[in-house]
Amino acid sequence: MNRGAATTDAYCAGGAVSRTKAALSAGLLAAAFAACGPGGPTPADAEAFVAEAEARLLALRQDAARAAWLRATALGGAGSETAATETAAAAAAALRAAAGELARGAVVYEGLDLPPATARKLTLLKTAAPVAAPAHPPLAAELGDVLAALERTYRLGAYCADAGEDCRDRGALEETVAELRDTDSLLDLWREGRAAAAVMRSAYARLVEIANAGAAELGYADAGERWRSAVGQPAALPAELDRLWGQVRPLYESLHCHVRAALGERYGTALAPPGEAIPAHLLGDLGDGRWSSVHGLAAPRTRGRGYDATRALERSGAGPLDLVDHGERFFVSLGFEPLPASFRERSLFVRPAGRSVLCGPRAWNLDSGDDVRLSTCLDVTGADFAAVHRELFRVHRRWASRALDPLFQTGPEADLLETAGGEAAALSVTPAYLVALDLADRPPGGDWDVPFLLRKALDEVAALPFALLVDRWRWRVFAGDVRPDGYNRAWWDLRATYQGVRAPAPRSEADFDPGSTRRVAAATPAAGDFLAGIARFQIHRALCAAAGGGGPPHRCSVFGSPEAGARLRALTATGGSRPWPDALEAVTGARRLDAAAMLEYFAPLAAWLDEQNAGRSCGW
Repeated sequence: MNRGAATTDAYCAGGAVSRTKAALSAGLLAAAFAACGPGGPTPADAEAFVAEAEARLLALRQDAARAAWLRATALGGAGSETAATETAAAAAAALRAAAGELARGAVVYEGLDLPPATARKLTLLKTAAPVAAPAHPPLAAELGDVLAALERTYRLGAYCADAGEDCRDRGALEETVAELRDTDSLLDLWREGRAAAAVMRSAYARLVEIANAGAAELGYADAGERWRSAVGQPAALPAELDRLWGQVRPLYESLHCHVRAALGERYGTALAPPGEAIPAHLLGDLGDGRWSSVHGLAAPRTRGRGYDATRALERSGAGPLDLVDHGERFFVSLGFEPLPASFRERSLFVRPAGRSVLCGPRAWNLDSGDDVRLSTCLDVTGADFAAVHRELFRVHRRWASRALDPLFQTGPEADLLETAGGEAAALSVTPAYLVALDLADRPPGGDWDVPFLLRKALDEVAALPFALLVDRWRWRVFAGDVRPDGYNRAWWDLRATYQGVRAPAPRSEADFDPGSTRRVAAATPAAGDFLAGIARFQIHRALCAAAGGGGPPHRCSVFGSPEAGARLRALTATGGSRPWPDALEAVTGARRLDAAAMLEYFAPLAAWLDEQNAGRSCGW
């Protein structure tokens, strides 16, 4: 008996239809009973099921988006449970319960000869939600409680000290870490950011049990297999990640060697010994694998200050809203349809006075139509200017998705393409682009290349092995290869293996350091981040070729190129309607990811790192 038939028998014999009768609409109930009837499910039953599922999920998704918007933009004081938070939690729970129920219903129709679009939608129903809620109502309710507790503890632990007082957003923390050069203070901040995570261990172990139960009801071996199925063939994905990491690892090791030497020069080689793993606190480790806080220590000293987009923007007199206007001008120059006027009216671009908000940039579509928004707290910096382009692509992608069927608007593959496309757009924020916008007088000389590429590598190259190991750890946890009494040891073993990073202080199983990572606390996959991190450079190279630009890729901006815009818009039109390699092929001409484009982008930096590392003891 195949997996679909076995799961269908269990679904029908177990009374899943009867148990959920009160929650099912008339159309879905009829389809479900037909699937369990004497003749078995038919293609017509599957079509009716999908139509009802789309309508139901669309309504719940809109409710959850509106509630989440209010929560993000109208928070109360640190640690308080405001009405907006409670409403958002209830809406998210309703969406999660429906998604779990419909995912189980989708299994009933596996194996039928269906139109490709219907078969694709059934697959998306099974894999769209990060965690599948089990059928048993108490377990589904407990899942919501566990997820809320993990998110709440992470947020307070990551951004607050002294039991919820002295709270700072992530941007403020990054600035603090970048300015600190006292190792005791860095260690204290590192410890503070992980103290609250220790209480997350038991909740996380329970999350694993519930997530695995939900995945088993859908026919998966565990939740890790379900995650891998969402972005590719589950059996092939680990090997594919290893292949890509094998391409990137030499560049990462060179970056690691240089950064460790710079840290050793600043703090002494007793703290950062050659040939060994780097203590995490010296890297300003905030739980995302990015090393931008050490740029001032690792930057070249003989090439001037290099290119500084922040200074250029400040000299131009640009304000936060100007960053948004210039970003939208970029997309219109590529042939994108201008965003509706309501986008500017309803978005949150700057931190409001008198209330707390979640400042992390996020694109929204509140009605699967014209109500698209952006929430962020912009400063006039080069980093925020690039981030505006990344997030505006997300907004355009979500706005364009209004033309797609609801199940094709979201999902892991749509998110992967959205991330890769947004990051590719941000790569066009170059000195020449600022000159074209009259934000700078002229492009800098050739001495800006290495400092510019180093800063980008400290964010983007350094983050790749971290994204890789986060899911490696969770796959082992979901599979039962790592038990709760070995969570922390396995975490640091992987960080040493992939990153060459170690804990700066003794750690034990009383700690739960994975909980200081957003993806772990939120129970969302990270493998897509790694794939998108490779894809962005492949997409950027294809866009530059379409724009007819010559010269090195890190100097290329596709501003004003309808030809490049046509390719980038292809990503907004796809969503989850096709497997992501199809969309990649439409833009780049290749279905397979290849890190060669990334290595070409960073080639000047790689050559400079080789010079700097001559005679050093690299590796760990």
